[in-house]
Amino acid sequence: MSLRQDKADYIIKRLEELYPQTPIPLDHKDPYTLLIAVLLSAQCTDERVNKITPLLFKKADSPNKMIKLTPIEIEAIIKPCGLSPKKSKAIYELSHILIDKFQGLVPASFEELESLPGVGHKTASVVMAQSFNVPAFPVDTHIHRLAQRWGLTNGKNVEQTEADLKKIFPKEKWNKLHLQIIFYGREFCSARGCDGLQCEICSAFNILRKSPVLTKK
Repeated sequence: MSLRQDKADYIIKRLEELYPQTPIPLDHKDPYTLLIAVLLSAQCTDERVNKITPLLFKKADSPNKMIKLTPIEIEAIIKPCGLSPKKSKAIYELSHILIDKFQGLVPASFEELESLPGVGHKTASVVMAQSFNVPAFPVDTHIHRLAQRWGLTNGKNVEQTEADLKKIFPKEKWNKLHLQIIFYGREFCSARGCDGLQCEICSAFNILRKSPVLTKK
């Protein structure tokens, strides 16, 4: 299997068989709590975020409640997620901005989301896809590495990989597919590496490979 489109078609079919349902890994109840959870997930596992957000949201699950806390109080709660000084400052500041500029609501546009402190393109993409059902293809480091291993991109960064994946996968499948790839990667194809024979998709795309090949991709 050599053509990127053939590989993409195979991936869509197989992942739909494996993961017909795609629950959002981060626990949340609305766009604001999802935004905060995704922000906290930077360089942190979803599992850990899901242990911390109930503690944070018990005190503040809306911008109006969040600004009643100090950045130091927020930092004390989210410390296990890592990068807590930076994240707490961003959470506090973006909550103020949501109140001052957006009537306390999370904006439903990439440009406005990415203007918020601590919110990059990947975070904005998750919120747009999962809260507002706008087609997006959030690409984190794990998806980037899988796309490289599977021969779907030559991208040197997540931005180029995102662009390549959007070209070969149907737009109406982006929101679900990025979650399916995450689920598959966590179960079968580690972010740290795959020898080309460990998982079904890597094996299918390296059918002539007879022995493992170490890779850091």
